[in-house]
Amino acid sequence: MKMIRAFIRPEKEQEVVLALEGAGFPSLTKMPVFGRGKQKGLQVGPVHYDELPKMLIMMVVNDGDVTKVVNLMMDKSRTGFVGDGKIFVSPVETTYTVRTGEAVL
Repeated sequence: MKMIRAFIRPEKEQEVVLALEGAGFPSLTKMPVFGRGKQKGLQVGPVHYDELPKMLIMMVVNDGDVTKVVNLMMDKSRTGFVGDGKIFVSPVETTYTVRTGEAVL
């Protein structure tokens, strides 16, 4: 299993979530976050915005679904401008069900 963490533009969040649901991936966690990437913020005239709003979407998927989910996220969140976001994929060793304490492999 893999954990996918996608930092995307807030205005693209609904489009990505609906596309994931339509593709059979209804389970996810999302939260608003602030940060900066390589561009180190944004300069608009004399005003510098150090951190920009993003939406973090986290999912755990089977290894065989990673490419499908990542491609869908990239397709639905891309605007073509700097700051579209990043997607990180990490291995998940074990998960636990809180209610029962059961380890799920």
